[in-house]
Amino acid sequence: MDGMFLAYLGAALAVGLSGIGSAVGVSMAGQALAGVVSEKPDKFSKCFIIQLLPATQGLYGFVAAILLFVLNPGIMSNPDLVLTTAQGWGCLAACIPVAVGGFFSAIWQGKVAASAINMMAKQDEFGKGISMVALVETYAILSLLISIFAIICL
Repeated sequence: MDGMFLAYLGAALAVGLSGIGSAVGVSMAGQALAGVVSEKPDKFSKCFIIQLLPATQGLYGFVAAILLFVLNPGIMSNPDLVLTTAQGWGCLAACIPVAVGGFFSAIWQGKVAASAINMMAKQDEFGKGISMVALVETYAILSLLISIFAIICL
């Protein structure tokens, strides 16, 4: 396999998998939000903030892909550049943590966000709800950091 192909594949997986996870997570939380707001419209703004949190993983994947290209000059700007297969595998491997971590953490964060939104319907516990959802975010951030460190070390 060509090294450039592997580098582009890594970037595509980082953006694609974390984006899919975010879409699933946000949709789960959005379904819970729709149910709550249909009976208690005044809860929309606080619950909407909770619904948005699983969207961050998609942004993390995008950041990792951009950093891959920015910190490795020539991948985008030099059409004659040829990465070795080993360099391509390195790029791909650097993107895997944010791709896989973002995918799974966004889905699970969406489930926790849906539960937090349902909790808000019964009792106005915004702080507790956002704390529960933010704990899952920690693992998405750790995945992003590992990918960033790996990209820097390429």
